Amino acid sequence: MLNEKQYFPELLNCKICPRNCSSNRYSGKLGFCKSGSDSGVVSVCIHKGEEPVISGQKGICNVFFGHCNMQCVYCQNFQISNNNNNLIFLSFANVIEKIIEIIKSGVNSVGFVSPSHFIPQMKYIINELGNKGFKPIFIYNSNAYDSVVQLKSLENYIDIYLPDFKYFDNKLAEKYSDTKNYFELATLAIKEMYRQKGSSLVINDEGVAESGLIIRHLVLPDNTENSIKLLEFIAENISRKVSISLMSQYFPCNKSSYYFEINRKLLKQEYEKVINTLEKLEFNKGWIQNLNSSENYLPNFIEANPFKKKKLSF
Repeated sequence: MLNEKQYFPELLNCKICPRNCSSNRYSGKLGFCKSGSDSGVVSVCIHKGEEPVISGQKGICNVFFGHCNMQCVYCQNFQISNNNNNLIFLSFANVIEKIIEIIKSGVNSVGFVSPSHFIPQMKYIINELGNKGFKPIFIYNSNAYDSVVQLKSLENYIDIYLPDFKYFDNKLAEKYSDTKNYFELATLAIKEMYRQKGSSLVINDEGVAESGLIIRHLVLPDNTENSIKLLEFIAENISRKVSISLMSQYFPCNKSSYYFEINRKLLKQEYEKVINTLEKLEFNKGWIQNLNSSENYLPNFIEANPFKKKKLSF
């Protein structure tokens, strides 16, 4: 039986993410993310709505961690991401069993969604899968509010980094996500991901990515300047050759009703303005979404497969 204290000593004085709470996650005094020492996983399912090179024809096995080290008022996964929610976490054995079942069905990519505050547990899951003879493509899907130290420790674990670079404007990060210094810390994290993977996206004969970096960015209503400045920064300070996934899937949910400016869907002219910047900056690798994609990505984590009725919208 897994001795969690033996495997996760970092959780005794947790500095897994940039919050550096220093909390003992084996005690009742938890940090910002209100997360303990269990698996942290609330759902394991096949998802076919990621970027085409991530989902492929068969989909990806997504492993969703609960709670989050950011608290975005518009989070579409709010059922599991809100830190005040009481969640039931799967056992490690159950997580590994579910992943193996999906891999055996023909899906060879495993995506860890919102893993930033559960990196020790994620490593354990990867190691156990390897011990059982399973070495799928591993994808790290985060909000980019990641510790560079932790990312360096993942160099031999992760095949594809899929960060969501959310904000250029730190005031927006504080207002909408309760996060200070987001831009500076996310920049350091993404530069480390770029150091590890570069700008080349390695794709196999089936059209599925096997290695690389894809930077996501969700365009927010009434905040196109944030998106434009962020794209300009990536072009000038990271690379114009990196793959960009420019998302229009924003949907007003969770606590967005408290903020009138984002309590609506993205307008066509707003998204097109950002797409024009993407083209002007000569980013030629990546994806844009259909504007009607906003309703295609709303999950329901009460269901065994939260995305079972969702369609691909890239």
